[in-house]
Amino acid sequence: MNILVTGSAGQLGKEIQKLSAGLMDNFFFTDAEDLDITEQNLLNTYVGLNKINFIVNCAAYTAVDKAESEPQKAELINKIGPLNLAVVCSDFNIPLIHISTDFVFDGNKNSPYIETDLTNPLSVYGKTKLEGEQEIIKKAPTFAIIRTSWLYSEFGSNFVKTILRLGREKSEIKIVADQLGSPTYARDLAKVVLDIIPKIKKGTKELFHYSNNGVASWFDFAAKIIELSDLKCKAVPIPTKDYPTPAKRPKYSVMDKTKIKNYFNINISQWQESLAECINHMRGSL
Repeated sequence: MNILVTGSAGQLGKEIQKLSAGLMDNFFFTDAEDLDITEQNLLNTYVGLNKINFIVNCAAYTAVDKAESEPQKAELINKIGPLNLAVVCSDFNIPLIHISTDFVFDGNKNSPYIETDLTNPLSVYGKTKLEGEQEIIKKAPTFAIIRTSWLYSEFGSNFVKTILRLGREKSEIKIVADQLGSPTYARDLAKVVLDIIPKIKKGTKELFHYSNNGVASWFDFAAKIIELSDLKCKAVPIPTKDYPTPAKRPKYSVMDKTKIKNYFNINISQWQESLAECINHMRGSL
């Protein structure tokens, strides 16, 4: 197959690039500089010329706080981009895997969110990501939308890298302890994406949740990063009110992964195991 992966300079895109090396399929890795998904004509031309027959969309505006002051830019990438991809998938009758987020929920639930739970995003980022999902659901002939959470890897900017940097610079870091979710190692998600590409049959229209197993607060996550990295820094728990941000976050965004596990027969690692694996990969730069 000729598989187009958009947003390939991001964490997930880079992990897919790394893991796909040596696979039989022909991958086309693009980022905004190579292929602007907000331009419908460019997208249609690219897909036609390269005989693309599967698309994985990793492109997103993910600066959650910045999105509050750049709503139009967030909407362009998170809503219009997916809309254009859905249209091109309809025109060429090809399947689409699209990555979305736990931020489509408001966090007022106290048990893991399932795919059919009501959405109610609290931020511009969450709202525009939800609108992107809705455009795909309306227009794409075959799709799998995968909502994920708290993504990190050895690539790009992420929470793990921030804690490693601060842990070397400071003796103490204050971390929010009353927001609960599930960290996700981008490499684990990349493996799932590559695994399910051949399993998505024409006409499939499904929404899935995927993260690593287990529940953590940002404080728990930070404390584990510090422990696994042998840093001398101490993590100190604080409430959300003591760390105000432009964008409001869901206080609880744990997602139920039963559907994706059963649908594709996949195993999901505990977040602590995957974090240890990621930090081992990063040892050289610590």
